[in-house]
Amino acid sequence: MLISQTPLRISLAGGGTDLAAYYSEKPGAVLSSAIDKYVYVIVNPRFDDRIVLGYTRKEIVLDVNEIEHELIRAAMKKTGVGRGVEVVTMADIPSEGSGLGSSSSVTVGLLNALYAYRGTQVGPEQLAREACEIEIETCGKPIGKQDQYIAAYGGMRHIEFLPDESVQVEEVSLGRGARHKLSERMRLFYTNSVRKAEDILREQRDNTHSKRSSLDEIRSLVVPARRAVQDGNYDVLGQLLDENWRIKRGLAGGISNPEIDEMVERAQSGGATGCKVCGAGGGGFLLTYCPHGSEERLRQAMSGYREMPFFLERFGSKIIFNVEGYEWK
Repeated sequence: MLISQTPLRISLAGGGTDLAAYYSEKPGAVLSSAIDKYVYVIVNPRFDDRIVLGYTRKEIVLDVNEIEHELIRAAMKKTGVGRGVEVVTMADIPSEGSGLGSSSSVTVGLLNALYAYRGTQVGPEQLAREACEIEIETCGKPIGKQDQYIAAYGGMRHIEFLPDESVQVEEVSLGRGARHKLSERMRLFYTNSVRKAEDILREQRDNTHSKRSSLDEIRSLVVPARRAVQDGNYDVLGQLLDENWRIKRGLAGGISNPEIDEMVERAQSGGATGCKVCGAGGGGFLLTYCPHGSEERLRQAMSGYREMPFFLERFGSKIIFNVEGYEWK
């Protein structure tokens, strides 16, 4: 038996420019960080030749092609694991519609666990690239690439997406003290709703040409955000989050709604200097930045919403448990 642990993420700037519709003409860029909320994938050999899957439902099949869960099916085909195995996925948060990249964390975690099951060690670049292939090419999801890369690499990363489909990943180095200070000034609050991101992302993708100037503005926030983090000028992030959200909410219908607008207003009345809905928008989690000393005021203002405490995570997908002694069939 083995278990992979793969982090979820928050995106601080640049989201939307990781879509091929944007970076195919001009490089996209994001500043993202892994957080200490995870997706776990358990893989265990079976004595028989059945494939047993456990997620929000259970599947028992004899052939990979019979698997209904498209990510598991594609990951098993990609890694060459075809029979006599049980695969279980679980997560710290709802696995769909959170805005924290859970779908891509599942895919990266599946690949990592299944390759390890076969006795093959692969690096974060391969995990991220193959996760993109599975989600975007095989499954046809209208998503970008940042989630797969930050899930695989972990830490805080400045990621660039180039027209030739290559991806450049740079670590934004943070000591433990800096990670702690930055983590305590950011808060995640649940919007009390989840949504299917694909419809919003499909519209955003289709709007890329008409919204290119707005996406250029969003991309332009990445370098100042990285500089603010590296220089320890964390309060600048609040201003940049606010600017990012102002632009982002106009990229497609459904990114915001009256309930989210009211939530943002409440956060701002509680001292938050910047807010943005994570991921595609429309629901999931609201990320807020609150200057030091205003934390309790923000919590009181947001008392009607459930807070999810988090800490910035240094590591990407990894194998956290591996009991050898079996031989892959």
